[in-house]
Amino acid sequence: MTIAIDGYSSCGKSTLAKALAKELSYVYVDSGAMYRAVTYYFLKHDVAIHSEKEVDLALDKITIDFANIKGKNICFLNNENVENEIRSMRISNNVSEVAAIGKVREKLVKLQRQIARNSSIVMDGRDIGTVVFPNADIKFFVTADKTIRAERRYNELIENGKEVTLREVQQNLEHRDKVDTTRAISPLKKADDAIEIDNTHLNREDQLKLALSYITQFQKHC
Repeated sequence: MTIAIDGYSSCGKSTLAKALAKELSYVYVDSGAMYRAVTYYFLKHDVAIHSEKEVDLALDKITIDFANIKGKNICFLNNENVENEIRSMRISNNVSEVAAIGKVREKLVKLQRQIARNSSIVMDGRDIGTVVFPNADIKFFVTADKTIRAERRYNELIENGKEVTLREVQQNLEHRDKVDTTRAISPLKKADDAIEIDNTHLNREDQLKLALSYITQFQKHC
């Protein structure tokens, strides 16, 4: 079974995806972390993102894996734990541009589909239900008020020891929303058959219960 979850940055889709995967004993795939890992590699190695040749050469050198360590989903780039590095504001400020590159999306979509071949999965991102898994069993589109999203993201960064202002977070989200929804390749949009969940006034537990209720309904009709 494949559950696809799409939505804007910092709308709570990863929180929902992780909770569902745990509740259902499915594999959780953080597609956003994959794009962040590629962005980290490009920045670290000064890859010119507008050079198709440089992008192709860099992608050939990249491997991305996940491992569950002490209950936490950890992203490995070329066998190196980069979970902390890819969550920085520097990566957040550049990931949307990298994710808009056709060759990058082509490589990562291929990897994402490979992961799903032999497992029931929950995957979140921006084009999971529209491009990666258009035939997913269940699709959710998660949204929330922009102010709430910024506050949640800011609190998360502060809790993780990042030095950032609320204004910086707000500007970052506005920028990413614009790039994600207007890019030529696989723009963020709600799939026609996706179930929309607005969690502006929902806590994590309520959001999980709501999503599970839809999944239960689906399973009853299978």
